[in-house]
Amino acid sequence: MADRTGKILKSLKALLQTSGSLLRQLTVSAAAAVIMLLLCVFLIVRGNIILSVIAILLVAVYIILINLWFRTFVSDPIEGLTRFSKKIADGSYGIQENKLVSNEIGNLTDSINEMSKKIAVAEKTRTEFISQISHELRTPLTAITGWADVIDYEKDSLSPETQRGVGIISKEAERLTRMVAELLEFTRIQDGRFNLRIELIDIAAELEDALFTYGELMKQAGISLNYSCPESEIQLIPGDPERLKQVFLNLLDNASKHGGDGKQTDVSLRAEGNRVIISFRDHGHGIPENELPHVKEKFYKGSSKNRGTGIGLAVCDEIITRHNGTLTVENAEGGGCIVTVSLPMSSSI
Repeated sequence: MADRTGKILKSLKALLQTSGSLLRQLTVSAAAAVIMLLLCVFLIVRGNIILSVIAILLVAVYIILINLWFRTFVSDPIEGLTRFSKKIADGSYGIQENKLVSNEIGNLTDSINEMSKKIAVAEKTRTEFISQISHELRTPLTAITGWADVIDYEKDSLSPETQRGVGIISKEAERLTRMVAELLEFTRIQDGRFNLRIELIDIAAELEDALFTYGELMKQAGISLNYSCPESEIQLIPGDPERLKQVFLNLLDNASKHGGDGKQTDVSLRAEGNRVIISFRDHGHGIPENELPHVKEKFYKGSSKNRGTGIGLAVCDEIITRHNGTLTVENAEGGGCIVTVSLPMSSSI
């Protein structure tokens, strides 16, 4: 009897390993468990104690084998596919996962791999399109800006309405130029052509230059700019001055656009341990809590009605990340939004 039961177990194990369908494998394992339990009941009723104990032990071994099989052929592959899917969701488009089994899970692996390929192709097409359009827009924008400056030079001979129209043309051309620049930066990041020129810089001087550059525009918009300088001199830190200034200007622009209703922007610079902390705080309406986790995502604009590409903050985050720093966005106490940039003082880039 024991030999016959052992042969049944071996046959079931072989069937489970060779059966291509996961549903069929689970059905066979469930049927085998029922048969073995009925066999135990039959032996107990017949009063065959020895064979009953052997059958119970075989059932226990079978349950252990089924659990090991389920973990190896079902649970582990699903966990692997979950981790793989998260990589795709995080932007690793085009990556492929090895197909470990030839069943429904294997078919799911093939489908996810195909999806990953198609997303990679779509992302590449979108990036190339954005890059091409951005380059095409630069030439006419340069011409529009140039001629607007020429006309503005002769503004004394123009009527007030014409002067106002020329001012609008110049302002809108500058806005479109910034948008095109952001789109080109985005395509460089996507294509892997985004590089940093690292040198030792005076971070306070770079920040103050950005404040001077943008301060006049904020003043014209009726927004006061308050700067809290560091209590003591900050040592030179490694960084790309042009890229960091780009970040500062973009954050000031965001504070002006999204927090302009508060008519005030506060900027501070300080050293904390081995890091430099720069914060930009506006006094506007803040950001809805459900949108905060997404504000650094590419092309995300949320409920904001302000015009823009939705990638400026994503580019800023990429620049700071490549400096081994962090950029956090949160709502400030008392209203408004605060963006905090943290950069390392030591060279680890």
